[in-house]
Amino acid sequence: MKLVKLIANLGYGSRKDVALMFREGRITDPDGEVLYADDKVPHEHIRVDDEPLDPPAGLLLVMNKPLGATCSRKDQGRVVYDLLPPRYRVRDPALSTVGRLDRDTSGLLLFTDDGALLHRIISPKAQVAKVYEATLAHDLRGDEAALFASGTMMLESETDPLEPAVLQVLAPRRARLTLTEGRYHQVRRMFAAVGNHVETLTRVAVGGLTLGDLAPGEWRALSAHEISRVFDAPAVD
Repeated sequence: MKLVKLIANLGYGSRKDVALMFREGRITDPDGEVLYADDKVPHEHIRVDDEPLDPPAGLLLVMNKPLGATCSRKDQGRVVYDLLPPRYRVRDPALSTVGRLDRDTSGLLLFTDDGALLHRIISPKAQVAKVYEATLAHDLRGDEAALFASGTMMLESETDPLEPAVLQVLAPRRARLTLTEGRYHQVRRMFAAVGNHVETLTRVAVGGLTLGDLAPGEWRALSAHEISRVFDAPAVD
């Protein structure tokens, strides 16, 4: 792919804009040598305004989603895309969230521009585990773990039972729940079904991938090794 098209597809501007950037000498190699539009240069050797070029297509990002942000592109309030550089909104192919976290749920959120990878992660057949930690309004009764693991639990207005889920009690009103599906507001509805209310909810892992030291609102691109960890078993302390 020619450099002008490559850089334009990454959201740095239209092809006309990028051509102007070349003429202005803003596209360089790591040593500061000006590049030209017809140069053949490895992706990792391209700099734009002295900054490394964004990763190519096939990108997977992890974000520590803060409370109050939604996963919609059109919500009039704060959206998760506002936390990324503006050019990430216009990458081609487009960057999308891998599943969603609602406004009142924080924690691990993935983004990708790879449709096949997105489908592989969210497909029920993949059984990718999602791990949540919840604080509750009332003490746990003691029978929730058996019920959640039974594979027979039904949610209101649904006709199919939930897949077995693993509940770990962290404190009388704190629990960690591992799911392999992602129904609408599932964690909140599961606790509501046993007479409890979720006060705070955070996703702490997807497969074997955790947030590490990302602060709320921070994000980073994942390496190929880290992407593979998404399909590993959870490893949350």
